[in-house]
Amino acid sequence: MSLQSFFTPLLPQLPSSSAKPTEDPESIYLTWVRSKFDEFVQFLIQLSVSSTLSEEALREVALDTLMECVKDGNAGKFHSSTYHKFIQTMVYSVEEVDTLLNLLVSNYFKYIDVRYFTYISLEKLIRMLDANQCFDARSESEDSRKGSQTRASGELLIRNIYHVILQIPPLEQLGEKAEFEMWNASGVFTKESKTETKKIKGTKGKNGLVKKSSNDVPSSTMISKKMKLKFTKAWMAFLTLPLPIDVYKEVLVTLHQAVIPYLSNPILLCDFLTKSYDIGGVISVMALSSLFILMTEHGLEYPNLYVKLYALLQPSIFIAKHRAKFFQLLDSCLKSPLLPAYLAASFAKKLSRLALTAPPSGGLVIIALIHNLLRRHPSINCLVHQEENDQTAKDETIIKPGIDLFNNEETDLLKTNAMRSSLWEIDTLRHHYCPPVSRFVLSLENDLTIRPKTTEVAMIDFSSGSYATIFRDEMRRRVKQVPLAFYKAIPTSLFSETDFVGWTFQSEEQKQ
Repeated sequence: MSLQSFFTPLLPQLPSSSAKPTEDPESIYLTWVRSKFDEFVQFLIQLSVSSTLSEEALREVALDTLMECVKDGNAGKFHSSTYHKFIQTMVYSVEEVDTLLNLLVSNYFKYIDVRYFTYISLEKLIRMLDANQCFDARSESEDSRKGSQTRASGELLIRNIYHVILQIPPLEQLGEKAEFEMWNASGVFTKESKTETKKIKGTKGKNGLVKKSSNDVPSSTMISKKMKLKFTKAWMAFLTLPLPIDVYKEVLVTLHQAVIPYLSNPILLCDFLTKSYDIGGVISVMALSSLFILMTEHGLEYPNLYVKLYALLQPSIFIAKHRAKFFQLLDSCLKSPLLPAYLAASFAKKLSRLALTAPPSGGLVIIALIHNLLRRHPSINCLVHQEENDQTAKDETIIKPGIDLFNNEETDLLKTNAMRSSLWEIDTLRHHYCPPVSRFVLSLENDLTIRPKTTEVAMIDFSSGSYATIFRDEMRRRVKQVPLAFYKAIPTSLFSETDFVGWTFQSEEQKQ
């Protein structure tokens, strides 16, 4: 702090770090002082980043002193090069940076210019990583051991960058009268606002006098525009990196809330999201939220959405971590009444087929989805009760009783033959061992084509269900009548002969 008080009054007189001294003794002296100031700043950076060199209290003092030097180090303006060195040292550090990052968030990320230069520094570091040899396949093939070490180093850099960029608060104030707090009053924003002020000074008032600007505060609209631009560049550069799988999943989960609303042009994410959606499995489920927002709010056209969505309907989806959000988005994607009948029928039939192997919570979700599909698309209500031999005169093939024409393995929704099938799988849920499933399936017996008398089912009530939630609901349920099971005679077999016509059940004693 004493060194800071010594250097601060001299900063406006000091030359730049790259300037060469002249033969003037004063110039030689100021150049020497500048070199000592640069050494002092470098020492502050190492002291604030390294947890082995200093304790937490000393690191906080070093950070505060460093930021004061950043504030006035460039002839009274924000010293972006010093701040870039600090961000670079923090990102490349192999030590834990959470404590330092928390200090930045609580003390300095509230200033709009600090956030602005943080985005610039992160973008520069990411561009350097793209050209770095740690991601060069040729260097990895030359030395496999060295390649494994560089890969680990590359993953650590990506994780550090992700932690920093995720902790920067987004620009939420977008109104014309919004006020932004700045660390340096004469920063990059004020520089452009002076240009606007000069234009204002050239206008004349009613009395012929020149109008003058009352202040040099930049407009919030200009600040918002520049911040969105830097935010977009930093995130788009970050998404080009080879992200580790855990970071990749975290990005997909938070993208629709933490990134898309603050991008200058969200459509720039279409390539990243469509590639992620094409991967399949849980990655596609995570990418669906952001992709759905781009399609509904930003006009993105993605013809293969329903084909990929249909392919995600697998038994494993009912135990996936993000199944609740997926089922809600699935219901939203199938909400339009303009969908063709064959597409709605294919989804209804695919879901009903999954009901045969789904857990009880999955059965409830399937019934709710099919309930909404039947109500929205009256043209597929024929699937509820379709006769087996209901063939037209043009049909040349004779369909045997009990044959389902639906092709569960077909990926082309137009060729699944779902419209020639029926929802016989749903009828089996009437006898489901879980009482909530057998009770809920009775709702499909109503005539869902009568829209004034029926309502859609809220998917949020069923999408996050599990064995535990079903059990808790049943325990809280008040049962008015309890059925009693008793036998007039001691049973001699597990099944009655009337249950299986043509079969005879006998014990070994009865055979003798």
